[in-house]
Amino acid sequence: MKRFSVKALVSIGMLSSISYVLMLLNFPVPPFPQFLMIDFSDIPALIAALIFGPLAGILVELFKNILDYFMTGSATGVPVGHISNFIAGTLFVLPTYYVYQKLKTRKGMTFGLVAGSIIMAVVMSILNYFIILPAYTFFLNTPAMSAPEMRTMIVTGILPFNIVKGLIITIVFMLIFARMNAWINKQGTYNNVA
Repeated sequence: MKRFSVKALVSIGMLSSISYVLMLLNFPVPPFPQFLMIDFSDIPALIAALIFGPLAGILVELFKNILDYFMTGSATGVPVGHISNFIAGTLFVLPTYYVYQKLKTRKGMTFGLVAGSIIMAVVMSILNYFIILPAYTFFLNTPAMSAPEMRTMIVTGILPFNIVKGLIITIVFMLIFARMNAWINKQGTYNNVA
């Protein structure tokens, strides 16, 4: 297992804090259900992964969700939403990181972000159908949706929402990446040697 330097640990902590604050600045997108909110908290996790490796990105995703759970709580009493946010963020960050490592260009980053968005949307749809939505109904003690109702919710709400969220994050991250590309690559090279 990779051991992080003090600089990396401090950076991961700082990026986790920034990610947590960005998670609080969430907003709904009108055509989708009100409980689906867009935020930009995956961007610091992606930066951490690009500089310090994939484990750093996963840690930022984990720490931001732990912070949010302890600070804001959960309607279900258990962190179902936080676990699903962690999984979604990880599913977005890891494919993006691995594609970019193969194609170290702006086009490669764009391709990685689109691939991460699609993988996140598809896998989260499957997880929502089999695990997440049933967990919400169980812990909230509400009547379970029928299989057709769940499929409709996923096909018309969750799947397109995650695609839109991924594309919005892609656009915002590419604007940031255009300015920070050289710095991120320099930091990543330095940390891989050090």
